[in-house]
Amino acid sequence: MALRLKLPIGVDLFEKLRRSDYYYADKSLFIKELLNNRGEVNLFTRPRRFGKTLNMSMLKSFFEIGMDPVLFAGLDISREKELCEEYMGRYPVIFLTLKGVEGTNFKEALDMLGSLVSCECERLSFLADSSAVGETDIEVLKRLQSRQGTRADIQDSISILLRMLHAHYGMPVILLIDEYDVPLDKANDQGYYEQMVMFLRGFFGGAFKTNPDMLFAVVTGCLRISKESIFTGINNLKVDTISDERYDEYFGFTDSDVKKLLADYGMSEAYGEMKEWYDGYRFGAADVYCPWDVLNHCDKLLVNPQTKPEPYWDNTSSNQMVRRFIDLADTATRDDIERLIAGESVSKRLHKTLTYGELDEDVEHLWSVLYLTGYLTEDRRAAGTEDGLTPLVIPNKEIREIFVEKIRKWFSDTVKPAAHSRLCSLIWEQDAEALQEEISNILLDTISYYDYHENYYHALLVGVLLGGNLRVRSNYEMGKGRSDIVVEDAKKRRAVIIETKRSADYEDLEQDALKALRQIEEQKYAWPYERRKYQVIRYGISFSEKDCCVRISGRCAPVAHVQRRPQRSEDHEVRRNPWHHGGKIPFDPSIM
Repeated sequence: MALRLKLPIGVDLFEKLRRSDYYYADKSLFIKELLNNRGEVNLFTRPRRFGKTLNMSMLKSFFEIGMDPVLFAGLDISREKELCEEYMGRYPVIFLTLKGVEGTNFKEALDMLGSLVSCECERLSFLADSSAVGETDIEVLKRLQSRQGTRADIQDSISILLRMLHAHYGMPVILLIDEYDVPLDKANDQGYYEQMVMFLRGFFGGAFKTNPDMLFAVVTGCLRISKESIFTGINNLKVDTISDERYDEYFGFTDSDVKKLLADYGMSEAYGEMKEWYDGYRFGAADVYCPWDVLNHCDKLLVNPQTKPEPYWDNTSSNQMVRRFIDLADTATRDDIERLIAGESVSKRLHKTLTYGELDEDVEHLWSVLYLTGYLTEDRRAAGTEDGLTPLVIPNKEIREIFVEKIRKWFSDTVKPAAHSRLCSLIWEQDAEALQEEISNILLDTISYYDYHENYYHALLVGVLLGGNLRVRSNYEMGKGRSDIVVEDAKKRRAVIIETKRSADYEDLEQDALKALRQIEEQKYAWPYERRKYQVIRYGISFSEKDCCVRISGRCAPVAHVQRRPQRSEDHEVRRNPWHHGGKIPFDPSIM
C-alpha cells in the first residue's frame, strides 16, 4: 500500500513540497496563463493564506537557471512541451518575500529588510567572481551580503542585483516580490508609515520603472496601494485583483480541488461541513476555499473523524482590520454589521486603490479593505450591482465566527468599563425600571447578531458584571439545578440571582420574565444563600432581539414596563409596548 502524502500545512516552498512527499493541488497552469497575458510588472492582490507565496516559489522553481525539471514531472504544465522548452530553466530570478519585514520603529524594519536582502545576496554570491560584473556593483554586493550595507545600498539593492544578473548571464531577469504591502501595514500600525513609504518608493521604483535588465516582474500583496503612495511614476503596472476572472482559479482551492483532496484521503463525507465553514469566497467567476483552513481541518480529521471545524484562519492574523472597522462604526454601520452576521448582504462602493494612511479617515474605506483581505466577499446570490455598488456578504461560517468573537472583544473593551459600575449598583438598588433601561442601553450600544439565543444574553450580562470585588458565577449548581447568574457580595452578606429567557416574540417578554422568576423559586436557587442568612434578590429577565423585560422579587418592588427600541428608520419613532399604558405594573405576589 502506497504511503499517504503528507498535508503541506505551513509549507509554502514549492521545491520542498515537491521533494518531500507533500500533497499538491496542481496550480502549475498559472505559469502558462501568466506568460500568455503578462505585463512588465504584474500585481496580484489576494487575501493572506490563499497560496500567493507557494505560487511565487513555483515560478522561481520553473524559470530559474539550473532548476530541476523533475519538480514539475506529472504536473499540468509539463504537458505544455513548447512552453517548457522555451522558458523552463532559462532565466535568472530574484525572489524576495517581505512578509517578515516589520518592527516597532523604522530602523528595526529596515534592519529586517536588510537581513532579507543579505540572504538573497548570499544566494547570488557567485556574482562577485563574475568578470562581466562591474567592480562597484561587486563592492555593494559584498557589503549587503555581510549586512554592512548602508540605507542607500539597501534601497538600490534590487536594481543592482538585476544589473549584475543581466550582465553575468546575458539574459534579462525575472523579479518576484511576495507580500509587498506587509511592511506598509506594519508601519501604519506602529506609526512610521511615511518613512516606510518614502523608502519603498525608491526600493521598488528603480526596479519597476522601465528597466532593460528585467524581463518581467510578479508582485503579490493583499491591497492594491495607490500609485501616489509607492508606485509613483510606474506606468507599466498590470493589476489583477479578486474581482478579475483571468487567474481566478489559481489562488485558493476550487470546489473540485476540495472534493479531490477529501476523496484522496477517504474523507468525502466531510465535504458538506467543509463547504459551510471554508468556502464562499468569490474570486472573479470562481467560488474559492481558503487552503489554510481546508488543510488544517483535514489534518485534524485524520486524527479524529469527529473533529468539529474551527476558525483556523483567525490564528494567522491579529484581525486588526475588524477591530479598526468596529472602532469607526457609527449606528448605521453597526446595523450593517448585524445584517452581515445574520447572513444578509450590504451594498457598498468599493475603492480599488487606497493608501494605508487613508484607512482610518472614513469607515467607507474599510469596507473595501474588509473585501480585499477576505473578511467579506461579493454576494453571488445578488442579481448585480447598481450605481457602482457591490453587494457584500460574510463568506462562510468561519469568518462569521471571527466577526462575532471580535465584536464581543470590542464590547468588553469599550462598553464594559462604563456599564459595569452602573449595572452593579442597580442590581442592589432593586429598581427594576432603571435596571431594564440600563440593560436596554447596553443592548443598543452593542453590535450583536440576529441568531439571538439565551446563551448570548446570558454571556452579555456576565461579561458586564465581571470585575471589581463581586463574585460572579455562571451556570452555578444551586438548589435543584443550575442558576444562570449569581452575583455575591460576601462582605455585605447579600446575593443576586438572575435567570434569563429568550422570548420568541416581543409580546412574550413579560410572561417569560415571570417564568424566569418562577424557575428560581421552583428550583430553589436561593436556598443555599437564605440558609446562610443572606439577603437574596431575584431577577427574571427576558430578551427579544434588543428589547428586554425585567421582573424582580425579594421584596414588594415595582416592575418596570418594557420599552421598545427605536425603529431603524429616518424618523426614529419609538414603538411602544402594546400592553404598556404609561404606568408601572404592580408587584404580583402570586408568582412566588
